[in-house]
Amino acid sequence: MVSAYMNEITTLATARSLEIDDVELTLSNHYSMEGSALQGTMLGGAMPPELMVDVTADADSGDIEALVREAVAASLVNGLLTGQSHSLFTLSWNGDQVPVGEVGALGGDMPPDPVDLFDKIEPADIPVAEDLMTKVEPADQVEGVPGGVNSSLQESQSRTLHVQARCRIRDDGVKVISENLFRPIGSEFRFLSDETPEAGGQGLAPDAATYLAAGIGFCFMTQFGRYASITKKRLDEYRIVQDTHFSTPGGGAPGSADPVETHVYLVTPEAEDFARKTLDMGERTCFLHATCRTDLAPEVTVNANWGMSRTDTRNPLN
Repeated sequence: MVSAYMNEITTLATARSLEIDDVELTLSNHYSMEGSALQGTMLGGAMPPELMVDVTADADSGDIEALVREAVAASLVNGLLTGQSHSLFTLSWNGDQVPVGEVGALGGDMPPDPVDLFDKIEPADIPVAEDLMTKVEPADQVEGVPGGVNSSLQESQSRTLHVQARCRIRDDGVKVISENLFRPIGSEFRFLSDETPEAGGQGLAPDAATYLAAGIGFCFMTQFGRYASITKKRLDEYRIVQDTHFSTPGGGAPGSADPVETHVYLVTPEAEDFARKTLDMGERTCFLHATCRTDLAPEVTVNANWGMSRTDTRNPLN
C-alpha cells in the first residue's frame, strides 16, 4: 500500500513539474478480531489507514497538500478501500470442485490445481536489486501480554492489530520500505519495491500491485491454518489461485479495483462441510478481505516542506 501511494505522489509531481527534494511516507494500518472460532462468530475488521506524508518540494505548501491528496485518491489502493467489495470464491475438496458456503460464489470451473507449478518455477535471468526482502529484527518472544506469543490462536478473541510501514526512495529510484508489526508483537522487515519499465521504473524489485496481491493471498491463507489449529482438525494442504484487477497507475482518475477472485484447494481427511467452513472462516477472519468489504477513507496528514523548517535527523532507510 505504501509503495502504491509513493508511486502516485511522485508520478503526479513529475506530471506537474513539481520538483520533490525529499519525501517519506509513514502508513499505519489497524485491524480487529472479535468473536469465537468454534462458534463461527469470529470476524476480522479493518479501520481507516493513517498516512503521514513528510515532503520537501519547491512549491507552495497548499499546492503540495493538494497534490498528495489527489495522488492518494488516484492510487490503485483506492479501489480496495472505496465502497464495499465482496470477494468471490470457488472451492476444491480433495480434488473435487464443491459448492461454497456463505462466501460469494465465482461461477465457472476451477483452473487446475497449482500444486505442481511451484516445482517448475526457475529464477529468471534478469537484473534485480539485492536483498529484496530482509528480516531486520526478529520478534520478541513475550508471553502473557496483549499481542504476545500465541495470542492469535486463542479460540475466542477481542483484539486489535497495528502494522506500520515507512517508505523512502533510494538514489537509484528503488523504494525502500521498513515494516513493523507492533501488535501482535512481530518482526521488522525491509522490502524493496520498483515499478516495471512500462510504468516508469526499472523492474529491479516487485511492484506495488504485486505486493498488494501477494499480501491479500498470504493473509487469507494464514487464516486457514489458524482455524484448523483452533478447531484441532486436520488440514494437510491448502493452496490458492487468486486474481486481482486494479486500474492502471498514474492515470490521474480515482483508483479502482474489481472484487478479488480466489480459487481455494484444500486437502483434508475431514468432511466436505469442514472444507466449506474453513473457506467461510478464512474470508471472515482475513484482515485484507475485511478491508475490501469495508468502505474506508484514508486519514492523510501532510507535513509540507518539513525539511526546510528543521534538520531531519532520522536515519534514511537505505
